Amino acid sequence: MNRKIIATAALLGLIAIILGAFGAHALKKLLDISELNTFETGVKYQMYNALFLLFIGTSKDISNKAKKAIFYTIILGVLFFSGSLYFLAINRLLLFDFRPFGFITPIGGLLFLAGWFWLFVNFYRKNL
Repeated sequence: MNRKIIATAALLGLIAIILGAFGAHALKKLLDISELNTFETGVKYQMYNALFLLFIGTSKDISNKAKKAIFYTIILGVLFFSGSLYFLAINRLLLFDFRPFGFITPIGGLLFLAGWFWLFVNFYRKNL
């Protein structure tokens, strides 16, 4: 499981860097400042959670059950939160209107919270 988590963290980090550069250079000419800020927020949270998964995958103090729960909640969180922000930011460039699916963004945020909560619970139980 650790190798899977670390590999996924590396891939999410790589994609965040690529999307950040794409946003800063290519999208800068196509999007307004609000749309660019939305895109950048997606990139930031993707990177934060890639680093979080890197920590999870390398930590020996986290149970395998907690690692698995954290892994899946964070992956879904990145897909829902960051993914929806990417599509919302570039919405006017798309043929499909993604705005009705904007409700997915806060669900992704809740999944991030769930992943961090699992970490808290894991360490809290260990210290009892």
